[in-house]
Amino acid sequence: MSVLVFAEHDNASLKGATLNTITAALACGGDVHVLVAGHNAGPAAAAAAQVAGVAKVLHADAPGLAHGLAEPTAAQVLQLARGYSHILFAATASGKNVAPRVAALLDVAQISDATKVLSADTFERPIYAGNALATVQSTDAIKVITVRTTGFDAAAANGGSASVESVPPADDTGISTYIGSEIAKSDRPELTAAKVIVSGGRALGSSEKFNEVLTPLADKLGAALGASRAAVDAGYAPNDWQVGQTGKIVAPQLYVAVGISGAIQHLAGMKDSKVIVAINKDAEAPIFSVADYGLEADLFTAVPELIEKL
Repeated sequence: MSVLVFAEHDNASLKGATLNTITAALACGGDVHVLVAGHNAGPAAAAAAQVAGVAKVLHADAPGLAHGLAEPTAAQVLQLARGYSHILFAATASGKNVAPRVAALLDVAQISDATKVLSADTFERPIYAGNALATVQSTDAIKVITVRTTGFDAAAANGGSASVESVPPADDTGISTYIGSEIAKSDRPELTAAKVIVSGGRALGSSEKFNEVLTPLADKLGAALGASRAAVDAGYAPNDWQVGQTGKIVAPQLYVAVGISGAIQHLAGMKDSKVIVAINKDAEAPIFSVADYGLEADLFTAVPELIEKL
């Protein structure tokens, strides 16, 4: 029994989420193989071969795989699928784009957002916005799983010595075409990989106040910036900053929630953070129920004082 992990990468290196997914794959049992599909992605394949626990790296190289489009990528996975008992993807935008296509074409049920591997056929996943945990058992011959990366430690990026094997690229389906990308560039850490996150809510009142109050704090802490759905919907912060069930799931070492009430949707995305600090003038705000440290205060006074102390 072998397990296949779909690697996310930028052609030069692996994305951090892949290391967490490899840890989940190791818990499934059997040899772990990693598929690196891309164009001129040799350095990423070499990086995958160094990851502890990886037995083999499969490298598929073709121009059609350059941008991670779901259709050609799914076709590449399907070409290899019959040789594996499990196929694992990170529960990221990329993984959620490809995995359902693979599961549907294999005619199997997808297991989404797995946070624990109980055995080779039994998994734990959150439901009801993380308020309950479901134990799911699958009898499918091939199990297609997306992994909530916050539930697994990252595998060691070094220490492995896997072989790299070239595999023929799948035929280009021609269903989709890459036109271009609009990528938001920032000197801050990527939200899902950041060790410290400062998030703001609707209480900040405007995009100007959001940046005026939170940016200096994030600068002091070397943190990524996040936001609640309410703040994003109000236009205070861009969509890719949203933390929550319909945004990004994070579990940093430190999460600072400023002016966030703590709706269930938001808590589902950050309650696994190691240390949670909440600043809110509403003593009844649900965020205080998960916070390790809570400060009942006006954020417009408290945050500048905190920055001064830091």
